[in-house]
Amino acid sequence: MNRATRAAGAAFVGTTIEWYDFYVYATAAALLFDDLFFPNASSPTVALMASFATYAVGFFARPLGGIVFGHFGDRVGRKSALVVTLLMMGAATFAVGVLPTYASVGALAPVLLVVLRFVQGLAVGGEWGGAALMAVEHAPEGRKTFYGGFAQLGNPAGALLATGAFSLMSLFGEDTLHAWGWRVPFIVSAVLVLVGLMIRLRVEESPVFEEAVSDRPGRQGVPIKEVFRGSWRSVLLGIGTLPVAIGGYYILTTFLLSYATGPYAGESEQLILNGLSLAAFVELVATLGMAWMGDRFGNRKVVIWFLAATAVLAVPQFTVLGSHSTFLIFLMLALMRLATSGTYGPMAAILAEMFPPRVRYTGISLAYQGAGAIFGGLSPLVATALVGAAGGAAWPAVALLAGMCVLSVVCLAVAPRHLDRAPAAPAAPAASTATTA
Repeated sequence: MNRATRAAGAAFVGTTIEWYDFYVYATAAALLFDDLFFPNASSPTVALMASFATYAVGFFARPLGGIVFGHFGDRVGRKSALVVTLLMMGAATFAVGVLPTYASVGALAPVLLVVLRFVQGLAVGGEWGGAALMAVEHAPEGRKTFYGGFAQLGNPAGALLATGAFSLMSLFGEDTLHAWGWRVPFIVSAVLVLVGLMIRLRVEESPVFEEAVSDRPGRQGVPIKEVFRGSWRSVLLGIGTLPVAIGGYYILTTFLLSYATGPYAGESEQLILNGLSLAAFVELVATLGMAWMGDRFGNRKVVIWFLAATAVLAVPQFTVLGSHSTFLIFLMLALMRLATSGTYGPMAAILAEMFPPRVRYTGISLAYQGAGAIFGGLSPLVATALVGAAGGAAWPAVALLAGMCVLSVVCLAVAPRHLDRAPAAPAAPAASTATTA
């Protein structure tokens, strides 16, 4: 197994575990945490919004995690930063699994929940950028989008494991799920982290990082200062490319889960969890294909195609909720996830090429995690508030998703490109040169 393949495999395993931990929380926030940690809220909608607010804390912590781990990733090395993020995420997720609820310790319970969610946010804020760069920077020329897709593959794999874990626990009945079953997906994270750590420790450092270090002997600047001084436009445009790849995803998972199982649509939790598990499987299968298409047809062009498809599918996606038709609900969840995988799969390479290697970890982490804080953290909260104000009508969520698609297209069209320096070709023999001349 060559270095590129090992790096891609480690990126996949590591991001799978990190996103599993993150999505386990997201699923619990949509289904359970309003009752377990906010039982005294004035209404079910307020309780759900409070649950989503603790969920959003993780997104607001992600840019800080990107800055902290981006600094070490650009100065010490990608690999070292990734080992720390994996351990942090695993510890925080396990702690949520053994956390007492409001019924046991009162107001201390949601406070501790927020603290642990903040630690999760710090960890995933540093994880994605390093994993994406390890995959992209080890990749051969002409295949960077494909190899970068392995870091993106961890997202649907983690989501599939998370929703699958809750689907499995829900088979024991809703009473069991609410009593103690919700803790199991959090606690088993400890085993996954140990596996991921063993794999990650065996991967070599990024060759692009090693070359960048050799090109800057002596005193080194602070990456965050260099980013804001020379690449701040790239950060803003990077954020603007991601509202659908990040925020749209959470509208179509976390918000959709609460909307579909709430009073407006009235679908069963088991049905929607199974449907989201199917959708995550579709994305898992499709993501590398979308990344391959990025190398074949142009990564930005592919993303724009599927942004258009996402906007078109938004209306039927929410229309079928409340129909109680398993076939239609599963079909639309699968089709929509196929479309959004096309907006997400090529993104590791797209963001990496926006920044020079010496500040790339910090730059892509700021862009990705800034988008996470704005679009990922707030989208379920905003969609819940808008739909509640509209009396349960889904059109505000559809309009929000369509607006995100438009913003993504505009920013992709003007985003900069920075290509890594290709290795120098060996000099041709003198005789051959003379003959050619």
